[in-house]
Amino acid sequence: MAERQHVEEIERVLGGTATGRDTFVSESWRRCVELYGMDPTRSDPAYIVTETELRDHRKQAEWLISAARCSLQSLFRQVTGQSYVLLLTDAKGVCVDFFGDDLFVDNLRGAGLYLGSNWSENLAGTCGVGACIVTQEPVTVHQDDHFGNAHTPLSCTAAPIFDSLGGLAAVLDISLLRSPSPKRSQNLAMSLVTNAARRVELANLMAESRRDWVLRLSDSPEFLDVDPEAAIRLDGSGRILGYTRGARRLFPEGGVILGRRVDEVLGLTVDDLPDLMRDRRTEDRVIRMRDGGALFGHAIAPQAPRTALRSSRQGGPLTELSGNDPTMAQLLARAAKLAGTTVPLLITGETGTGKTKLARAVHMVGTASGFVTLECAGLSQNALADACREITGPTTLLLRRIEELTEGTGAALIALLDSNSGLRPVSTTCLDPGALDLPRALFHRLAGATLTLPPLRQRQDLGWLLDRLLRRRAPDDMRLSPSARAELLGRHWPGNLRELEQVLDVAVALCEGRVLDQPDLPKPIDTASHSPDTEEPLELVMEACGWNMSRAARRLGVNRSTILRRMRRAGVQPPA
Repeated sequence: MAERQHVEEIERVLGGTATGRDTFVSESWRRCVELYGMDPTRSDPAYIVTETELRDHRKQAEWLISAARCSLQSLFRQVTGQSYVLLLTDAKGVCVDFFGDDLFVDNLRGAGLYLGSNWSENLAGTCGVGACIVTQEPVTVHQDDHFGNAHTPLSCTAAPIFDSLGGLAAVLDISLLRSPSPKRSQNLAMSLVTNAARRVELANLMAESRRDWVLRLSDSPEFLDVDPEAAIRLDGSGRILGYTRGARRLFPEGGVILGRRVDEVLGLTVDDLPDLMRDRRTEDRVIRMRDGGALFGHAIAPQAPRTALRSSRQGGPLTELSGNDPTMAQLLARAAKLAGTTVPLLITGETGTGKTKLARAVHMVGTASGFVTLECAGLSQNALADACREITGPTTLLLRRIEELTEGTGAALIALLDSNSGLRPVSTTCLDPGALDLPRALFHRLAGATLTLPPLRQRQDLGWLLDRLLRRRAPDDMRLSPSARAELLGRHWPGNLRELEQVLDVAVALCEGRVLDQPDLPKPIDTASHSPDTEEPLELVMEACGWNMSRAARRLGVNRSTILRRMRRAGVQPPA
């Protein structure tokens, strides 16, 4: 009976009759039928991605999972015993992190409230995550608000999480398998999930801002230092490099935020920030707004002195990509100088060397406000056109694996670049520039300057990377044993940073205590295909290994005697 009434109400909504549902629910129902071709009489189960797809989604969202973990743990403690389950999904709706009661795991899996479930609207119909992705606002989809009959017992409250550039990064959802009938019963859940999403945004901004000023803002002094409503990240000249969603209220609706000076909206300059630090009473840290209002401010100074790499607003996220590797230092210094220009960039390097991370860091210290990513493999002209319609103002266009671009889409891309002067292309490829099979006209529109990332086996900051990545993946008191560290420092790393990250993920999962040891490490990828006679820049590898021949031999997958023979043949000698 209830199912038939639900279907009949959907039919009335499709006919234009108002039924008292929230507007976003009615609009979602229409999309489900008219756009996605869904049938409300069917009880389709939850859509679960494959294990391989889930690994890819989690890999892309690892920074988000790290930033959100503390807030999700705190939220789950607040609702323990109330049968709630927490889902963290990426911007595509795939659940990449999960907190729920182990006693109900089977039921949660069956309902799709588990890792790997895809709650995008076009697959799951009207639901909390899907509606949140579409509206980019907090929503509650309660019981028969859901489109599909399979989900009508659920109550889902979701809030969007935005990255520091203002783009939708994730959705935080708190759901119940069974709940009281009134929708207002989920008001507390709405308050909890929106506050948790705000804290995740703040945690992410703080993690990105260790070498820049951060200004945290609150309407009241009581919560300024512990739970502010908004925060912005500033460079040394007072320009905004990043912000949490709550900071949007400081700016005119629809206005550009990134790159603007803070004194355009607040009655202060970067020189006034030291007066807002914690050594002053909270009540005295008052900031006058240009519209006559007032806020309380908490300024946090950069944690490290600015270096030559950080002239003006240059540096920032770029400096976080390397430790003390000289090759990377030269590359990042060059990238910092190019970041503020509109020169098209071509980023090359082996798979897993961090090309996308470098592209994003260049964007964050540049002047473009928007950031659009396109996967060139399988990219159609229609998909390119759809993406272009979303581009407004100065925008970085990241083209991943540019070598996969088809001829027809390449021609359309040329037309797009010629017609939009505010578009700055940044392309990535695993090929050498000379090996790219692209039309000359397109190549010269993409390769104004080339940045080539070195493979991990040639980098001298591998120890720094181990410590940095481990801090992001493990509890603060977890560490590597000397033997495990020596093992990792000596590996060949054909998968580069991506392989290193996966090895640490596995080791953290397998470790029983607080010390990661050799038995916790997965076996290295077979390096038999790595020929001893490969013309690797031997001197770079030796420098990266501290001229330790045994370590260099392990990294290159050869015998120690082979290293010695190659050194003699190449005339390579350790420094005096």
